Amino acid sequence: MSDVPSPRDQNKTPEPNRVLMAKREERGWSRKRAAKELHRLGESRGLPELGSIEKAMYRHESGMVVCRDPLYIELYCTIYEATAQELFGDITPTTTAPGQLSGVRSHKFIPAYIGAQRVSHLVCNASGAQSEFNFGLECQGIKVDNPHGECALHMWPFGVAMFHLTEELELPNLAHLAIWRRQTYARDREWASDYLSSSLSIPVEASYVLSAYWVHTPSWAQYELDTALRIMCIPRILHERDSEMTDASLAHAELVERSLLSDGFEHGEMTSFGFKGVSLGYASWSGVVYYPAAPRRALAESEIVNVELATQAMWAYCESIRAQVEQGFDPRVPDEYGWRFLRAVRSRLINARAQETEYHKCMRKAVLDTSGILDHLAEAIEILKETGEG
Repeated sequence: MSDVPSPRDQNKTPEPNRVLMAKREERGWSRKRAAKELHRLGESRGLPELGSIEKAMYRHESGMVVCRDPLYIELYCTIYEATAQELFGDITPTTTAPGQLSGVRSHKFIPAYIGAQRVSHLVCNASGAQSEFNFGLECQGIKVDNPHGECALHMWPFGVAMFHLTEELELPNLAHLAIWRRQTYARDREWASDYLSSSLSIPVEASYVLSAYWVHTPSWAQYELDTALRIMCIPRILHERDSEMTDASLAHAELVERSLLSDGFEHGEMTSFGFKGVSLGYASWSGVVYYPAAPRRALAESEIVNVELATQAMWAYCESIRAQVEQGFDPRVPDEYGWRFLRAVRSRLINARAQETEYHKCMRKAVLDTSGILDHLAEAIEILKETGEG
């Protein structure tokens, strides 16, 4: 995070960034007050001490240095509720190598069906659990320690526990993302299984990992951005099925990446939910990726997270019902979470709310369609009807 002027900046007469100054003054903030806001938001992500931030803000506002640091740009956009284009004009980051993957936040959802009684046990033993409501589904959420990022455990009374792990990504390219994803899926499932097994004193296995990527500061050239997001939506396309994670497989994945970025990438099961001039967004069976080009008009990060939490919670619950059937048993579920409950949830998931935005509606439909949850719900409802559950 260097604010040392580049040779190009040193040879220019400083031109104040009047937009940055105006945005700060509109809020009635001194530079010290604005620096405190940046420090509050960026401290956990490596932003320096308050005094250094205030000095950096002075250099950015006065034009002594052109702000090219992706983290500063992101935080300025957040506190001033503006886009990078509005605040800085045409920015070409100099801190990121061509093709490097940065400015991306990974959200991993790791569910496990543990049963209603065990969820109740977890909640009773949780410190600081908070009630959450999403699509009419109430759950309890707590923060948990994870060595790789910020993590929360969400617990639904119908028997599903789900970890939501958030990680900032800094990787050389998309090929590394594909391999990182494959390797960390195994790592994170094992960690989640161990956490639940230890907490419940019984063997528990997490079901799967699903990813959503929030691209807040894209590092690709404009002509590559759409294709890069498509690849992020299905990163497995870059490496061969069941290939070993060797230097050779990485080199092959990088060749595929360069080819796709040059020629484009399409996939029949990928659904777009972006809006021209506002956002780029894609959903697939593998996950979701979203770039808010106009942050004040686009979806909020929490909106995508909330849809995935509800979708994956119901997916894990329905999967537990199907697993009982496939083992030769009539499924047993708590009385209040039978087929009528599932029917109500399905209605809330598929039907638009009166004040829902078109952006949210399209995103929700894309996630539901590509996840297969609606078919899963329909099957579970019929099974429970047949067995008189609910």
